[in-house]
Amino acid sequence: MVPGRVVHNGRAVYSLLFIEDDDAIRLALSLALEDEGYDVREAPDGMSGLAAFEAREADLVLLDLRLPDMSGFDVCRALRAKSIVPIIIITAQTDTYDMVAGLEAGADDYVTKPVVPKQLAARIRALMRRVALQESTTVPRATKFRDIELRREQGIVLKNDRELNLTKTEFRLMCEFADHAGAVLSRDQLLERVWGYEYLGDSRLVDAHVRRLRVKVEDHPDDPKLIVTARGIGYRLVP
Repeated sequence: MVPGRVVHNGRAVYSLLFIEDDDAIRLALSLALEDEGYDVREAPDGMSGLAAFEAREADLVLLDLRLPDMSGFDVCRALRAKSIVPIIIITAQTDTYDMVAGLEAGADDYVTKPVVPKQLAARIRALMRRVALQESTTVPRATKFRDIELRREQGIVLKNDRELNLTKTEFRLMCEFADHAGAVLSRDQLLERVWGYEYLGDSRLVDAHVRRLRVKVEDHPDDPKLIVTARGIGYRLVP
């Protein structure tokens, strides 16, 4: 069984950890997500959220960025330092800075307030489908580009024979580039293939994750040679 997964009525269900200080929002969304079939644990602040995750890992973390005791960004970084668990952040609808900063702190996706439960559930389903697909797909081969080696069967990426600390989303993004080496992939194509979104996504998700991926795989992230920008279109991996 996957760590964090729990059994209800004889079947494994996904376990979510919801870190949110607003009692009304936390209760309403937790009930809505439980109706969708998830096991939901709640935490009202950052420290208790980290302690809950330490006690039992979740399959996905839903994280508000405005917490009373510590920054949600710091919570995200702390989680990311120990786990590649998918993280969805909650941010104010008009606060682009928070959204970008949250993604660059290691989050996989974001939703804006006021949160629409059905939309949130759809994002969670899409993200967990991609995680499940990655876990169940075995491709017994390694792919090399310059000093980067992609080992799909192990779910890892090496740079100069040293393993990189990639999140699940970053790994899927690297696989997508490798599968289409030399070809330009638009932001919409990457949203659909990596996040599973056709209409719910935001191209800023792609840009933020490409920046994070470049920091890890490029010698000079500000002057990338491996994952380059096709201006006005998207990105491509240079074989």
